[in-house]
Amino acid sequence: MDWVERMNQAIAYLEEHILDEINYSEVAKVAQCSPYHLQRMFPFITNVSLSEYIRRRRLTLAAFELQNGNEKVIDLSLKYGYESPEAFTRAFQQLHGTTPTNARNAGIKLKAYPRISFQITIKGVHEMDYRVEELGAFSVVGKQTTVNTEGAYNDIVGVWAAAREEGLFDELWHIRDSEHPMGGILGVCADGAWGKNDEFLYSLSIATQHEPPAGMVKREFAASTWVVFEVEGPPDHLPDLWRRLYTEWVPVAAFELGNLPAIEVYLPVEANKNELWVPVIRK
Repeated sequence: MDWVERMNQAIAYLEEHILDEINYSEVAKVAQCSPYHLQRMFPFITNVSLSEYIRRRRLTLAAFELQNGNEKVIDLSLKYGYESPEAFTRAFQQLHGTTPTNARNAGIKLKAYPRISFQITIKGVHEMDYRVEELGAFSVVGKQTTVNTEGAYNDIVGVWAAAREEGLFDELWHIRDSEHPMGGILGVCADGAWGKNDEFLYSLSIATQHEPPAGMVKREFAASTWVVFEVEGPPDHLPDLWRRLYTEWVPVAAFELGNLPAIEVYLPVEANKNELWVPVIRK
């Protein structure tokens, strides 16, 4: 089963369970990737977050029911996952520009967001240089925080700013394994805590064999195959590399995304480049 088919099956699963409380871990199982990759991949491909897609689809279907049925607003609010008619009305008005009650009237303009369908578009304008690395088991130590998927970039900028003030980078560099191939400060991106939707764990870490100092955590990595992408220039070039990973490389690669956290490697300034290490499984 190829990438496009799996993503379309994930959308089919969402549509079948659109009225249920959706657990992203179950959607990720259908897509055969981790919840972290699903949540990061979805907005890069569709320009809308997974939670926003679900919200738009529910409110589209609610609008259809208002125009073609007689259900009460209070019943529709519960049906589509809102705690109260007031919350449903606010969300409905924000999307459609009118209230649920007015939506029943003839001549009222409403928005319809159709079901997404995935297909491959071949671009091939710019090459993507990568290398494959085989690494044995290793561990990283660092400070971990929970980041919201939708505001990930701004949240991570804040994490870095706080780390500089606290002197975290010096502390990490002091315990680093200088021989490890990931030769810099590591941004470790892992699945969300406690299975929560729209969150993932991000830690500023270092590859090391030391035990974690107070306030830090240790994460073990099993032996795995990694695909490594380089990006020249400052770290703010990394988001575009993530986008190209999901939209250009993953759909056509001879690898599947692995079930370990992806790692951003921030190399010393003199290197004038950074790396993205992505665990993979050969097809």
